[in-house]
Amino acid sequence: MRIEKLKRHFKVKTELVHFPLHPDTPMEGRSLAELFGSGPEAVAEKQARMADLMAAEGLPYGMRTHTYNSRLAQELGKWADTQPGGEAIHDILYKAYFVDRLNIAEENVLLDAAEKAGLPRDEARAVLRERRFKAAVDADWMKSRHYGVTGVPTFVAGGAGAVGCQPYEVLERLMEHAKAEVRS
Repeated sequence: MRIEKLKRHFKVKTELVHFPLHPDTPMEGRSLAELFGSGPEAVAEKQARMADLMAAEGLPYGMRTHTYNSRLAQELGKWADTQPGGEAIHDILYKAYFVDRLNIAEENVLLDAAEKAGLPRDEARAVLRERRFKAAVDADWMKSRHYGVTGVPTFVAGGAGAVGCQPYEVLERLMEHAKAEVRS
């Protein structure tokens, strides 16, 4: 992956900042045709383009038919980042959503993801039900608005940014602009 390559070449710390991508999506989800306001041919075209982008990154991708509200998944991920080894949850949630086509707004899907990441299920349940990381995700949403984020992924460093799936060379120039230290 491009980010891992950047980390091998530059001394950088990455931070996930959550973004309100389609926050109005109901918890039960919405069909991609409804989301895009288009017919099956256009959805298939968008899916094929996404599959190509994911393949270029070496990531698996399943042909989804729905999108789901990711707010609770973001709150769970924010909590997981505070736990030893918890960063593993992000890949697990990616697979649940983009490969297995699961509704990541459902508590049991999220609790299963926490468990797969080696996190205590009961603690994850409390985090979700008590919304312990709501304020932290609200702060991320504000930060993403401040950065001017309009899509994902967005990369920000040294006061500059790059939106979307960018070639490695663009991210490398961003690191150079930010004067990131090169690893020896």
